[in-house]
Amino acid sequence: MFPRDRLVLFTRYPVPGAVKTRLVPALGREGAARLQEELTGHAVLVGRAFCASAGTPWEVHFTGASVRRMRRWLGREIRFVPQTKGDLGRRMQCACEHGFQERAARVVVIGSDCPDLAPDVVAAAFAALEDRDLVLGPARDGGYYLIGLRRSVPALFRGIAWGTGSVRQQTLAAARRLGLTFHELRVMPDVDVLEDLAACRAEWPRERSATARKISVIIPALNEEENLAAALDSARSGAAELIVVDGGSRDATREIARRAGARVIGSPRGRAVQMNAGALAASGDILVFLHADTRLPRGYPEEVRQTLAKERVAAGAFSLGIDGRGAGLRWIERAANWRSRRLALPYGDQALFTRASVFRRSGGFAALPIMEDFDWVRRLRRWGRIVTRSSQVQSSSRRWTTSGLLRTTLRHQLIVCGFGLGVPPEKLAALRESRRPGE
Repeated sequence: MFPRDRLVLFTRYPVPGAVKTRLVPALGREGAARLQEELTGHAVLVGRAFCASAGTPWEVHFTGASVRRMRRWLGREIRFVPQTKGDLGRRMQCACEHGFQERAARVVVIGSDCPDLAPDVVAAAFAALEDRDLVLGPARDGGYYLIGLRRSVPALFRGIAWGTGSVRQQTLAAARRLGLTFHELRVMPDVDVLEDLAACRAEWPRERSATARKISVIIPALNEEENLAAALDSARSGAAELIVVDGGSRDATREIARRAGARVIGSPRGRAVQMNAGALAASGDILVFLHADTRLPRGYPEEVRQTLAKERVAAGAFSLGIDGRGAGLRWIERAANWRSRRLALPYGDQALFTRASVFRRSGGFAALPIMEDFDWVRRLRRWGRIVTRSSQVQSSSRRWTTSGLLRTTLRHQLIVCGFGLGVPPEKLAALRESRRPGE
């Protein structure tokens, strides 16, 4: 059975001097490359969120790097495809034909220059193709940030003056000549020149000073009525907003979150998917990802801001503390904290935190059924150090007490080794016999 739809993202690897060249005089080579990185990462985050919700396969068509480098940047679960040669029209035409050859009924191509791109925009594009031949997302500069088709139309991409302010009008004129029915989405900014950047900064706020940065705490949850109130209580002080991303709870999880003043949003089940959804909804300059069975230490906002005030720090986490008594749990704490500090590999149960801009640049969490935190932290190293604070979170001991300390620890180490060796995450997830609620 073949997928009905296909989403394609067009982008370039952020090589300084080779991307956003019209912005280099204002931003410099490195600054223009950082902007390209952040815009692309945002588009990837949107793609991950939409495709997880809609069950739509997607791929990233790129230039300027190898597949290996793209995976190191954005994650290995994405299908990366080098763009063909030729002008932009030829490359988009080939991308659409590729999807239709694989029997997709609708193909939508998005660019990586639109800071306002969101999953609902992509959903609206596919919906428009139910009864139209063509859908366009018009950009303010006269081009478009999205194009979708329900059949291959090579002539639509020919004779267009790419890179000019007449691209959209020329494309619509071609559509009329070809007898295509079409629909246009809302106009949004497409960042290519300095004027676009000014609009981007107005609608996509830059971060505030280190001491004034707002914190958004994001909690993925599934049937967490026993633990959620304590997690929210620990996070409330100093947080600009609390976001609980529910994966379909059947208990009182949503009610508890609302009573605590948290914003509740729904998402398909899966910790990575839920955290990405929360990040897209967040308004804070800093994102803290907190497990629903974990409590933050007192005074955590000051520690988070202090850690991320250093530009060379990409992300941070707290030391691991585990509720419960026993020498075995203390040994697990010591081993986890040694790994976290010496190897710069904290895990998700240590309340990972980062700047929102760095999270966008990373493309968010890979949509993996397991090891999404491990994968994300490894990819973050390209942006700076990973710091582990001495203050401890308090995490539930339930995963160890449910299956036993030795069994749980050995199973986890086997999963880590398998992930490093390239074993498919789906197979590794099957090894986790006793899942915590929400995983």
